Amino acid sequence: MHFQWYPGHMMKAKRMMQENIKLIDLVIELVDARIPVSSRNPDMDELGRNKARLILLNKADLAEDRWNDAWLRYFQEKGFMAVKINAKKGGGLKSVQSVVLEACREKIEKDRRRGILNRPVRAMVVGIPNVGKSTFINTLAGKACAKTGNKPGVTKGKQWIRLNKQVELLDTPGILWPKFEDQSVGLRLAYIGSMKDELLNAQELAAELIGFLCMHYPGVLEEKYQIERFEDAYRMLEGIAESRHCLVRGNELDMDKAALLLLEDFRGGKLGRMTLEYPEEV
Repeated sequence: MHFQWYPGHMMKAKRMMQENIKLIDLVIELVDARIPVSSRNPDMDELGRNKARLILLNKADLAEDRWNDAWLRYFQEKGFMAVKINAKKGGGLKSVQSVVLEACREKIEKDRRRGILNRPVRAMVVGIPNVGKSTFINTLAGKACAKTGNKPGVTKGKQWIRLNKQVELLDTPGILWPKFEDQSVGLRLAYIGSMKDELLNAQELAAELIGFLCMHYPGVLEEKYQIERFEDAYRMLEGIAESRHCLVRGNELDMDKAALLLLEDFRGGKLGRMTLEYPEEV
């Protein structure tokens, strides 16, 4: 299966971000804690060059805690400030503003020496589609000031949000990059829903996920769906279809429905906390 999704609005969004970066003090990059490297747009390092940087491991509640901590150390060793958060439930957000101010301390002190007082820190919030940027902003601001959705491509244009006198945020659309050099990156992005499901073969994707889970989280699928273990991923998908009564007319198994059900359960954390990539692999 070949993965690629770079519609015209993403190219436009990237140009808008490049134009606005001169207004910015800090780049806040959200990544998915289950795939912290695969969910990083490599273009962001070039965009955020010479700016303070903060990486937020969002959806940390869906990833294993020991790997969350390992990834925090990984990014901190690379020179980033990093915090694990759960934007949906507000976990970890109390520390974000103080970390933002700490990341921009040099700039704030420089302003003060020049007699510029009380100018808010301006931060650009970036990330790939469906990583939770708008949810993060809404929860942090305490009001619905940015559109949210559980599918990629909800935020189409930029919007400024004033958190308080100290911090202003620029929300930006989720963008991928023109070409995945490593198709396993595209596969992981497809697992978490950062590409439109309509562009993908659901059964192939589900079979790949089953293979990964059987290797790294043995027994999880058998316990969740009350199915037998098979070497053939498609046979296990059939078992899920049978267990969950995914049927079409004539009582035939609806494999597409079973595949989407599995992907939905994985994305929502219903299979448990799972991490799909590890620092030592990078």
